[in-house]
Amino acid sequence: MGQAGWKGLFQSLFDYKTEKYVVAKNKKVGLLYRLLQLSILLYLVVWVFLVKKSYQDIDTSLQSAVVTKVKGVAYTNTTALGERLWDVADYVVPSQGENVFFVVTNLIVTPNQRQGTCAEREGIPDGMCSQDSDCRAGESVIAGHGVKTGHCLRVGNLTRGTCEIFAWCPLETQSRPTEPLLKEAENFTIFIKNFIRFPKFNFSKANVGQMDNRDFLKSCRFSSKNRYCPIFRLGSVVRWAGNDFQDMALEGGVIGIHIEWNCDLDKDASECNPHYYFNRLDNKHTTSVSSGYNFRFARYYRDPDGVEFRNLMKAYGIRFDVIVNGKAGKFSIIPTVINVGSGLALMGAGAFFCDLVLIYIIKKREFYRDKKYEEVRSYSFLPSGRENKTLKAEVEVEEMKQRTQEDDPPEEEEEGRREERTQAPLGSQGWERNGCVCQQHLGPARSGLQNMEVNVKQLPISRTVKT
Repeated sequence: MGQAGWKGLFQSLFDYKTEKYVVAKNKKVGLLYRLLQLSILLYLVVWVFLVKKSYQDIDTSLQSAVVTKVKGVAYTNTTALGERLWDVADYVVPSQGENVFFVVTNLIVTPNQRQGTCAEREGIPDGMCSQDSDCRAGESVIAGHGVKTGHCLRVGNLTRGTCEIFAWCPLETQSRPTEPLLKEAENFTIFIKNFIRFPKFNFSKANVGQMDNRDFLKSCRFSSKNRYCPIFRLGSVVRWAGNDFQDMALEGGVIGIHIEWNCDLDKDASECNPHYYFNRLDNKHTTSVSSGYNFRFARYYRDPDGVEFRNLMKAYGIRFDVIVNGKAGKFSIIPTVINVGSGLALMGAGAFFCDLVLIYIIKKREFYRDKKYEEVRSYSFLPSGRENKTLKAEVEVEEMKQRTQEDDPPEEEEEGRREERTQAPLGSQGWERNGCVCQQHLGPARSGLQNMEVNVKQLPISRTVKT
């Protein structure tokens, strides 16, 4: 970069840019600008303020407590258990009534198990053996039922058998249920009591209505018209989740009970109501070797000799997860000002987009670009001496040219005026009514301008000749 380049770069550091407002008489760009303004205004009013309510301060730190109770009885008569009446203490786990609880709908019972030695079940890889050395004493069977004793048990002349183990014998029954044991569980009821609080606004509420009427909860059932009676029928909950209760009770599953609180605290507290919806959380359509929901538990006893034995039960059933979420909003000046400021910034973005269209896209873009961007020089930055006078004269000529072009009417208007002058009376051609000088006076002025331009251009030439 030469000396002149560095000098120009240094001088450009002291340039100052200021805005110049140009009114463009272009209907297309003007229409585009108004449409952008209208779109931004509709977005700000409809979406930001009416739909999203962005003028509110939001509290999402919901504090919630859930208490559940299940009621209902069922009667069964099976070979494994005989006649039996099932109540809440038998089929609800856990019994404390938390936000996650399990209702037993089916059972597989392995009765009278005692601790002793028996053969490991076939099909367990770590329990298969060909000789006693394959069953190291004291090792537990991986994914099995007990601890190896060191003996390999074979049936008949078979070369392979299973390891002998110390376990609860006989081993658990492997049969699968064909129909639910507690079919009557479909008519059991769930009472879900939910208390919520939004700490930012110190607002609290519960999903139970008419607290003073003790008989209200004994007779009511939840429906879309009775949202403050949180007593649900099990069969209805499963049906609302899109499933059949008898099919789900066979092998079990997981149901989600969602309680949502969306409260607008600018309105009355009675407008803040719970909304319920239900869905199945485990995917029944997924092909899996382990479908449904089950777990094992045992009931322990002692015989007359004091020897302990137990009844092992594999329980199938439906697990209910009560999930509470929500938010509360209340008017606040801070988010209101922030969103209004964002809307005004979007208005500026609309003007910027229209500027791009005006000076880069439309056909007359060069004309509008010249009008929008103008370079103005101060005389103080021009050279001194004879060159200073020459450059000043050139600048004055350029400025006079620009003013003349701005004052000159378009060609169509000029032709129209000429026709008017030719048709007008001779006496009216000298002076016009508005006080403008006649054409005879304008002619010499323009010719003088041209002569001035010629003289300025000749200055450097004459200087060269003298040298």
